[in-house]
Amino acid sequence: MTKWKAVIIGFILAVIVQSYFASVEFFGLLIVGFVTGFIASDGAFGGLWNAAVAGALGTIISAILFILLATFGGSLFGLFGGLTGFTISGLSSLVVIIEKLIYYAIVMGITGAIGGAIASKK
Repeated sequence: MTKWKAVIIGFILAVIVQSYFASVEFFGLLIVGFVTGFIASDGAFGGLWNAAVAGALGTIISAILFILLATFGGSLFGLFGGLTGFTISGLSSLVVIIEKLIYYAIVMGITGAIGGAIASKK
């Protein structure tokens, strides 16, 4: 059911969109979801599933990168200064991460279903 080639490509593109094209993030996610669904070529439901998994995976990896950056790059004291800053903002950031995870999965899943449906018609 999950085509990992499509999911990996979609998740890399989702991380790139989130990192470098934040001002047009919604449109970038629409395009990435469509591409992921099209690569999966597994019908509408398969495209939806693969694009949603790619979006969720992209959000999780971006959150892990943020945590590592906040932990190890936080202050002059290295590890301890970063951990203090992360602990203070950690609980409020958890809500934002879950919100982004759902947002990415829904937006990419909808256009992934369209891409998968178009690809299965060929």
